[in-house]
Amino acid sequence: MRKALIALILIATAFGVRSQHVQLHYDFGEGRNYLTSTIEMFKPDDWGYTFFFVDMDYGVTDNLSGMNLAYLEFARSISLGKNSSWGAHLEYNGGLFQISEEVTINIENAWLAGIEYSYNNKDYSKGITFQTLYKHIAGKHDFSFQLTAVWYAHFLDNKLSFMGYADFWREDFDHNNDGDKTRFVFQTEPQLWYNFNEHYSIGTEIELSKNFISEDFEIMPTLGVKWQF
Repeated sequence: MRKALIALILIATAFGVRSQHVQLHYDFGEGRNYLTSTIEMFKPDDWGYTFFFVDMDYGVTDNLSGMNLAYLEFARSISLGKNSSWGAHLEYNGGLFQISEEVTINIENAWLAGIEYSYNNKDYSKGITFQTLYKHIAGKHDFSFQLTAVWYAHFLDNKLSFMGYADFWREDFDHNNDGDKTRFVFQTEPQLWYNFNEHYSIGTEIELSKNFISEDFEIMPTLGVKWQF
């Protein structure tokens, strides 16, 4: 689970509403089989919008119970003109991962800044946002970059929603501790939701990644529920 800077941001920006929701996913990925909860908030204003989400994983390893990962993304977008499709984007990422009772790993603080462009069709049933960002990863890369695409599409009178994001960024990983580092990371998380009403949805998310969890191409599906406040 990562950003749900998805239909919420695009549609809510268009209609001037705010949105909060929670998600709970069961991860069927190989060796995972755990729950992830997501708390998310989006609020537009006269200057742009503020967005954040917090992911929490439960039961990541066999020798731990309860929450053992917490991850935060916080973003602020400033519109570049009234009713403009362009915005200046600022973002922070970071968190903690507990791998045993004795060992907790910091997820490196990352600061991002750049520009974004959003497109929506006339009835706001479909849309996409592109972001081009400078990325500073504390203690790792003073200068890096990230390219992001975020999309949404609603079908069948908003009963079915397809949404997600894709990230491509520069970051060194030595997954096998052998000095052979990967240089670039790709991750995408498409989601498909069936909306029973304006509050309750059930669906799935499939995380696809390369050079993120490992050097291999990873496919990690989930089954999830969502409650919109």
